[in-house]
Order: sequence, then C-alpha cells, then structure tokens
Amino acid sequence: MKFNFLTICIALLALTSCAPKNEMKLTGTVDGLKKGTLILQKIEDSVLVSMDSVAMTGDENFEFSVAVPSPQLLFLYLRLKNGDLLDERIPFFAEEGELTITTTLEEFGAEYNVTGSQNHEKFEEYKDLMQRFANKNLDIVSLKLKALAEKNDSVFNVLQKQEESVLRSRYLASVNYALSQKDYEISPYIMVNEIQGITQKYLDTVYSTLPQNIKNSKYGMDLESLIKQQAAN
Repeated sequence: MKFNFLTICIALLALTSCAPKNEMKLTGTVDGLKKGTLILQKIEDSVLVSMDSVAMTGDENFEFSVAVPSPQLLFLYLRLKNGDLLDERIPFFAEEGELTITTTLEEFGAEYNVTGSQNHEKFEEYKDLMQRFANKNLDIVSLKLKALAEKNDSVFNVLQKQEESVLRSRYLASVNYALSQKDYEISPYIMVNEIQGITQKYLDTVYSTLPQNIKNSKYGMDLESLIKQQAAN
C-alpha cells in the first residue's frame, strides 16, 4: 500500500513538472462558421505576427494552446474559405490558464464574449470608460459642424473649448484607471499603448506604484523602456 501511494505521488509530481509553463489554453465557438481559418496573432516590434492557426472544417469549435510568458493583448483573425481575411478582429488580453471566446460568424469582431482572463475584464472596463468620452466628443463634433454651417463663430468657439476639456478628461481618466489597476498588467499596457502624448510625470507616477511582478511583466518592461526613452530626449 505504501509503495502504491509513493508511486502515485511520484507520478503526479512528474506530470506536474512536465506540464507546460505559462500555457494558455484558448477554446471557443464561432457560431455559423463551417469553413475557414482562425489565426492567432500578436504584435511584435509594431508588426502583427502569427502565433498559430486552426482550420475550421465543419466544426464551429476551436482550440489553441500557446505559451504566454506574460499577459498580453492578442488578436483573433478569421480567414474565410474563399481566402478573404476579415477586417474585423477580436482583441483579447491573454494570460496563463484556460480562456474561452464565443462569437458568431455574422458578428465576428463586433460581438464576442471572453472569459477566464482577469486582465481582459479590466480591459473591457477601460474600453467602456473610453467609449463614454468618445460619445461625448461625437456629440460636440456634430454641434461644431452645425455651428460651422450656420457661421456661428461664438458657439463654435465654446464647443471647441468643450471638446478640449473632454480630451483632457479622457487623458486623466486613463491615467487614473491605470493607477487603480496597478496590480494588473493592464495598468502599464494603458500607459504605453492607449494614451497619446503621455507626459513623463504621469509615466513615472504610474510606474512607481506598480508591484515588482507587474514591473517585470511585458508591459511593465515596455513602460520602463518608454520612461528611459523620454528621459533621454
């Protein structure tokens, strides 16, 4: 009995040690897709690079198993059976563990659900926050065009100031969101990729709040590099 128990423990230990590290198992469904190819891509040196692909031949379900050393934004593309690559894509925050993406052929890239990634949940929260500012800006732009058509300079100037105010608020909201999510890789990601013309002050502020494991992540190191680059200029 002791021998059997010891053997089982050794076998379990061996299986654990042989398990792939930092592996992401991505499964999902594209409802309505009968034939085509799903392509998993990442951004490397500002270029989209394919990581893996899955041929869909009648089964709407798919599965990818890839190494994700550090949580990062990946993209799921769809090439149709006629060879056309859809313009729409599914961006999602990949991380170690089991993730699921469900969508439809008709709404691919527009309507989808991602589960299993904490960073992706934060990413969706951030996108919702930014959409509110985008909606405000669209309303102002519409009113500006009307004022321009009516040659109403006074109204146009007021709206111009409102537009600038919305942009400043959006900028600060991004920084504050990054600060509030300092325990997640989404925080340095936002600072590096989502804020145009970010100042050194805010880069330093966010970076100084990050715990060491986030500083050591892909986007944490990208943020450190950006800070050094700006300091050198």
